[in-house]
Amino acid sequence: MPLLTNQTALITGATKGMGLAIAEKLAECGCNLLVSARHAEALEALKIRLEKSYPGITVQYFTCDFADSEQLTRLIHWIEQQILPIDILINNVGIFRPVSLLDESDEDFDLQMRINYHTPHRLSRSIARNMCKNGKGHIFNISSIASREPVSSAGTYTVTKYAVRGLTQVLRDEVRPHGVKVTEIIPGSTLTSSWEGTPVSADRFIMPADIAMAVVMCLQLSAGAHVDEIVIKPQYGNS
Repeated sequence: MPLLTNQTALITGATKGMGLAIAEKLAECGCNLLVSARHAEALEALKIRLEKSYPGITVQYFTCDFADSEQLTRLIHWIEQQILPIDILINNVGIFRPVSLLDESDEDFDLQMRINYHTPHRLSRSIARNMCKNGKGHIFNISSIASREPVSSAGTYTVTKYAVRGLTQVLRDEVRPHGVKVTEIIPGSTLTSSWEGTPVSADRFIMPADIAMAVVMCLQLSAGAHVDEIVIKPQYGNS
């Protein structure tokens, strides 16, 4: 497996599900990590485990509740103070609320917009500027099949993922002349904590490791190759 040594990746929502799987796979490839999530204990445990398993890498973390715009601002300031530039951005953090548009509360709407859209928008804007200056970099937006196949029972979630799709396409066109790549990963039903307790068999889901492998595959392509988007669905359809 080609290595990603001497590269640095920022991963949001890095202690669970797809974010955790991506962190583990990038660490295996020799990538240094900046990881963020809500709970310091989980981040510290992740740092200790990955640095022990892969002694050649470093893992730094910053605790952030992405529903809080002030905490997101502090995370962005922390990122800007890092000595090494960020080569890879994984916009992974997200929240799913199975509520229709007509039934949801203002709080449901605001929370999903802040986490699912405002977070990747602000992080991409900040980090892409430096990537353009450096003439290289790769941004991944972990989206959802709901961005192509609307889920009326999860109205605002669907809307936020359509917004991420638009962000990805606009950002890609803007940074492409500067040597920066932008890829949207579009999973169907993935076996994360959102499905905890489900009676549905595991073979009816995508595994988080599948998403991590897709990210690494994109990073291992030649400099002239660009993957705009990857759709990954369960073999037997969404659960």
